Amino acid sequence: VSPDEEGICSGKYFTEAGLVGLLEQAAASFSMAGMYEAVNEVYKVLIPIHEANRDAKKLSTIHGKLQEAFSKIVHQDGKRMFGTYFRVGFYGTKFGDLDEQEFVYKEPAITKLAEISHRLEGFYGERFGEDVLEVIKDSNPVDKCKLDPNKAYIQITYVEPYFDTYEMKDRITYFDKNYNLRRFMYCTPFTLDGRAHGELHEQFKRKTILTTSHAFPYIKTRINVVHKEEIILTPIEVAIEDMQKKTQELAFATHQDPADPKMLQMVLQGSVGTTVNQGPLEVAQVFLSEIPNDPKLFRHHNKLRLCFKDFTKR
Repeated sequence: VSPDEEGICSGKYFTEAGLVGLLEQAAASFSMAGMYEAVNEVYKVLIPIHEANRDAKKLSTIHGKLQEAFSKIVHQDGKRMFGTYFRVGFYGTKFGDLDEQEFVYKEPAITKLAEISHRLEGFYGERFGEDVLEVIKDSNPVDKCKLDPNKAYIQITYVEPYFDTYEMKDRITYFDKNYNLRRFMYCTPFTLDGRAHGELHEQFKRKTILTTSHAFPYIKTRINVVHKEEIILTPIEVAIEDMQKKTQELAFATHQDPADPKMLQMVLQGSVGTTVNQGPLEVAQVFLSEIPNDPKLFRHHNKLRLCFKDFTKR
C-alpha cells in the first residue's frame, strides 16, 4: 500500500473500509495456512472497529469464524504440519554475492533432504553447468582452501528450530514451537582423530546454532543467517543428552493417551535391548564404572548418575 504522489493517502485502502478489507483477507489467508492462532490476533484488531460501528452482523460473522478457528485448533491438535527447515551454504566465486553466504530455507512440511537437494542441484546446475556444481554431502565446517576455485559448491543440512530453556516456558503448544522462529540448530558428530563416529568415550558432538535476520514464517521462504555459534559437547555430555532423550521418550510412551503398546515396545527395546552396543548399559559401563580423576568432570558424572536414576524410575 503506497500513498500517491502528493503524499496524501487517498488510495482506496486508506479508508476504514479499506483497512477492514485487508484485515479480513489476512484472516482468511491465515485460516487457509492452518495458522488459526493468528486468525484470532487479526480479529482482535477488527472487533473494536465493528463494535464502534455497532455492526452486529459483522460481529456475528467474526465470532462464528473465531469459533471455527478455535475448534480446529482443538481437533487438529498435533496433526497440523508447518514446515521443514534446511540450512543452505553457498561456496565459490561463481556465486558472486552469494559466496560464503548461508540461508535457512523453509520448505513444505515433510520435505526430505533429497528433495530440496535435487531441486537446488537442478536449478544451479542449469545456471552454471552440471559439471561445475557440486553438493557437499556432510555438514562439517567448509574449508575454503580445499575447494576447487572453478567450481560452485552447495552444502545442505537439515536444521531444527532451537529454543533456550527459558523460551520453552512460553512455547507450550505445537503452534508456538513453529511460529516466530529465528534460531535453528544442527548437530555434527565428530571424534578428535577426524572420523565422524567412534566409541562412546571418544564421541564428541558439535552443535551449531544459527540466527536468521528475520523470523519465520516470512514473506520470503529463505532468510539469510546473520549469526552463528558453536557449542562443543564432550563425550560424557553427549551421553547425558542421549540419556535425557531416552528418558523423555519413555515418559512420552508411558503417558500416552490412549496408550500405544507398539510405541512402548519400541522404546523399551531401544532402552533395554542389548542388540545395539551403544545402549544405556554401555553408557553406564563406560562413564559410571569409576569416579573420574578430573574434578572438572564431577558435575557431569553426577548429572549422568541422576539421569540414570530418572531413567530407571521411568
